[in-house]
Amino acid sequence: MCGRFALTAGPDQTAAFLGLDEVEEFPARYNIAPTQPVLMAIAAPPRAPGSNLPERRTLLVRWGLIPGWAKNPGDLPLLFNARSETAAEKASFKAAMRHRRALIPASGFYEWKRIGNKQSQPYWVRPKAGGIVAFAALMETWSEPGGSEIDTGAILTTNANPEFSAIHDRMPIVIQQQDFARWLDCRFQEPRDVADLLRPAEPGFFEAIPVSDKVNKPANTGPEIQERAEPVATAPVERPKKAAVDPDPGQLTLF
Repeated sequence: MCGRFALTAGPDQTAAFLGLDEVEEFPARYNIAPTQPVLMAIAAPPRAPGSNLPERRTLLVRWGLIPGWAKNPGDLPLLFNARSETAAEKASFKAAMRHRRALIPASGFYEWKRIGNKQSQPYWVRPKAGGIVAFAALMETWSEPGGSEIDTGAILTTNANPEFSAIHDRMPIVIQQQDFARWLDCRFQEPRDVADLLRPAEPGFFEAIPVSDKVNKPANTGPEIQERAEPVATAPVERPKKAAVDPDPGQLTLF
């Protein structure tokens, strides 16, 4: 899954990565959590022949998709992730998967490895080569009963690659730059046409750095939460004690 991520690159770097002339100014964000606004790229409206308008545009959306048919979002779980294997069939995601595929730029994400029954070790997971990645995402606009609209989104996940599965069994899907146009093209590319992009990152693409539990609190938003920390010690596993064996099963006992 992907429950926290960061975007610390500047607007110019982010715009160049997404193939845009510019994006609006925004501060570095080190601990982005569900329900917060996130930057998203979607396909722009169809262009006239010879037009110089960009092929895509950016907008801010609430991280946590609300299906268009929802009457009361409070009755639904917080849909900040969508399983790519079933998104095209699930009622909550199938319309967005067909009509509103998107990209979320990120500098990396955080994941927690379970240690024993009560502890977990957070990791800052970033591209080993540096730079920005684009998570496969879905966008949906929800209309409130009063008439106002909220743009919302979710990150698509898949089974973790063998390397990352030591930390968690799911990971966000990364769309490579050469595939941006195909992924975002919802006019001519149906979900089945882009299914080959819904795969885990290649082993070695990411590196995972153990960090402190400061990242657990969304209120901690500084760069110090990405500093390397000593991993949580693995708790010894208590094994059940073997029952004592009577050396002579036929021997009588007073107890």
